[in-house]
Amino acid sequence: MQLDPDDFEQARQARDPRYDGRLFIGVLTTGIYCRPVCPVRIPRKENIRLYATAAAAAEAGFRPCLRCRPESSPGTPAWLGTSHTVSRALQLIAQGALADGRVGELAQQLGIGPRHLTRLFQQHLGVSPLTVANTQRLHFAKNLIDETRLSMAQICYAAGFSSVRRFNAVFQQVYGRSPLSLRKQGKIAGEEVPDGIRIRLHYRPPFDWRIMLVYLSTRAIPGVEHVTEDSYSRTIVCNGEAGEIHLRFLSDAHAVLLTVILENTRYLQQVVERVRIMFDLKAVSADIDSFFAQDASLADAVARHPGIRVPVAWDGFEVAVRAIIGQQVSVKGATTLVSRLALTTGTPYGSATDDSLNRVFPSPAVLAQASLDGLGITTRRIVAIQALAVAVRDGELRFDGSMDSAEFCARIVQIPGIGPWTAQYIAMRALGDPDAFPDADLILLRAAAKDGDALTPKQLQQRSQAWRPWRAYVVMLLWQDYAWRKASTQTPEER
Repeated sequence: MQLDPDDFEQARQARDPRYDGRLFIGVLTTGIYCRPVCPVRIPRKENIRLYATAAAAAEAGFRPCLRCRPESSPGTPAWLGTSHTVSRALQLIAQGALADGRVGELAQQLGIGPRHLTRLFQQHLGVSPLTVANTQRLHFAKNLIDETRLSMAQICYAAGFSSVRRFNAVFQQVYGRSPLSLRKQGKIAGEEVPDGIRIRLHYRPPFDWRIMLVYLSTRAIPGVEHVTEDSYSRTIVCNGEAGEIHLRFLSDAHAVLLTVILENTRYLQQVVERVRIMFDLKAVSADIDSFFAQDASLADAVARHPGIRVPVAWDGFEVAVRAIIGQQVSVKGATTLVSRLALTTGTPYGSATDDSLNRVFPSPAVLAQASLDGLGITTRRIVAIQALAVAVRDGELRFDGSMDSAEFCARIVQIPGIGPWTAQYIAMRALGDPDAFPDADLILLRAAAKDGDALTPKQLQQRSQAWRPWRAYVVMLLWQDYAWRKASTQTPEER
């Protein structure tokens, strides 16, 4: 989809990093498309075309710039400026749904026909689903060429190409040279990691990642997760294979270093995409903050906490179990109970790099049949957890994005012991729904009111309509601001 250059001329001239990944510049005189932060001489306005996605620029016949590397841009959140169906489709594509090129199967997952899905993509993105998938595959492979020491065969299959011959042909067609010659031409940016792969992931400022890590640290499951002031690590399971991820935020760059330790590199793209979703790396915080700042009731909170983002769990089932356990229990108490559950029913894991990682969270199939007596979890919570486990095991509930958020919430509240608050919290932290909103949350009811007062859920729901479609960000913002205001009235000893 082509954009109007007049709308973005100031950002282009200023090389504004807030627009990185949100638009791509096709240069008519060179046939190359660039990021808005490209360090080369800024082309004249009459010599450019602007595109909303890299796929659209490629579809128009432009090839990627080797200088600014469009493949390393932050990307755009799936839900931004698209229909809900397209958003879910983009999420599934990023997780490998079109690895075999079958648009019909993707459409079936979404509950629509393939022709309708293609029409939606053309309407909202200006390209077909396959063009999006092919561009993502190409960009991921180029990133691995530049930043890792993986062999070309490993990169080929990690990026989802079916054969090395096809891999070489696509690069020759797009870049005019083979993958191997591209590596020889450049310098590998990444450092070698024993038994792992390290990739740099970029994001747009502002991003208060320190606050996100504080939030995650108070909820980290011992043995499964480990959080420090600038890093996050955890065990993972990908297609039945256990591994681990380590992230370290760089204070001097808008980027995070991701280390993936997983034996099968075929799943690497899925892991990287999930990490981007987990830490909301594609969010356009500047726009979200600007939108909220127009609301008098949020303006002060936004000014105090710019760049708030929504943390999404690696494993949707895991955070759903925690949400059930955490009902009417303090955060610390819930963490204690979840850690007991993981220690008792989880799979032992031996990390080669971090002794604090020693457990893999139990799967739905395991929890569906496990005995949870004696862990301190109430009988009602145990029944709800195991009913959830059965529903996920049997495919009635899915966390992969194929279920619409409203459909998911309607289905999960049918489980005894799971109410609307829990359903909305799970939608926010498991599905990554940017508009999820647990309107009965006690802290939200207080934080959204004047000091000392509290709104009713109905009043909060009415007020929240002005915050759509980003209400999940308001949840994180108000939670953080409430904690800040409470701490500001306490003595150092009380803090």
